[in-house]
Amino acid sequence: MLEQSLLTNWQDKHAKLFDNHTILLTHKLNQTGLFTEDALAQLIDRCEPQHYNINTMGYDKNLLEWRAGEIGDLTGKQVIEAIRKGRMWMNLHRIMERDLEYKRVLDNIFDELEEKVPNLKTFKRNMTLLISSPNIQVYYHADIQGQSLWQLSGRKRVYVYPPTETFLSAKSLEKILLRETEEEVPYEPWFDDYAEIYDLEPGQMAHWPLYAPHRVENYDCLNISITTEHWTRDIWNAYAVNYGNGVLRRTLGFKNLSQNSSGFHIYPKAAAALLWKKLKLDQRNQFSHKVDFRVDLGAEKGMVDIAPYEKAA
Repeated sequence: MLEQSLLTNWQDKHAKLFDNHTILLTHKLNQTGLFTEDALAQLIDRCEPQHYNINTMGYDKNLLEWRAGEIGDLTGKQVIEAIRKGRMWMNLHRIMERDLEYKRVLDNIFDELEEKVPNLKTFKRNMTLLISSPNIQVYYHADIQGQSLWQLSGRKRVYVYPPTETFLSAKSLEKILLRETEEEVPYEPWFDDYAEIYDLEPGQMAHWPLYAPHRVENYDCLNISITTEHWTRDIWNAYAVNYGNGVLRRTLGFKNLSQNSSGFHIYPKAAAALLWKKLKLDQRNQFSHKVDFRVDLGAEKGMVDIAPYEKAA
C-alpha cells in the first residue's frame, strides 16, 4: 500500500514509455523533509569511508581527468560547504541502509511505479545521494541497471544518448559489466548532435532506457539529487547475456556475439558469467580508485592534495 503518491504528472502514456524511452516526470520528494541540507549533513555524519566516493574532475568534456578523495574528519555541514565552494561530486551509496526513512521512500517510489506500469516487478532497489559543486560535469558513461535521476536542489543539464552500438559498443559495455572500467566509455563531440537534452529543475525526474549513455553538466549552483536504481527480469537477462559475451570473448576469442536477451542462449551465457564470478576471475582486472586529495573547507578550492593510496571500488 502506498504511503503517498510521489509522482505528480503521470499519464497513461508513461506506462508504455517506461524503460523504453526517456521520460521526464515531476515529483514531491522535497516534501518528505529528508533531502534538506541539514538532513543530508546528518546522513554524511553517519557514513564511513566505504559508504561514499568523492571526486573532482577537469573542465574538458572530451578528456577524462577524474580524481578520488576523502572527507577526513569534517562534519557533514562542512563537507557540503566545501562542495559548494569547490569542484567536487559526492556519491553517498545505498542511503536506504543508513536510515530506514530513506528505505520507506525508496519502496514507496517503486511500489507506485509497479502500480502504474503493467507487469513491472523490480528487485535489488537502490538509492544513491549526489551532492555536487556549481559548474561541474559528470563524464559520458552508462549504467548497468535501470536508473532514474531525481533533482532536489539546483539545476543541471542532462544529455541522454541512444542505447545503440554507435554510442555504446558491445565491447565497452562488457568492460563495465566485468568491472574492468568504471562507467566511462569512449565519447566523441558529435555524439551531442544525437542527444536528448533536459534541464532538470528541483522537483523533476528523468528516467532513460537501459544502457543509454548519458552525461551531466551542472549550472552555477550547488546541486543535490538522488539516483534510484532497479533490476527486473529483463534487465537481469540483458546483464547475463552481455556479461557472458564478455567472458566468451576473453576466454574463447568469440566474435560477433548476439546481445539478444531472450531465447535459450541466455542460459549458457549466464552459466559462463556465474562461473567467472565464482572463480573470482572478475577481480583480476578490477579497477580501483587512487585517493589523492582531502576535502578542506579552508582551502581555496575546498580540497588539498594528500599522499595517494588505493581504495577498492
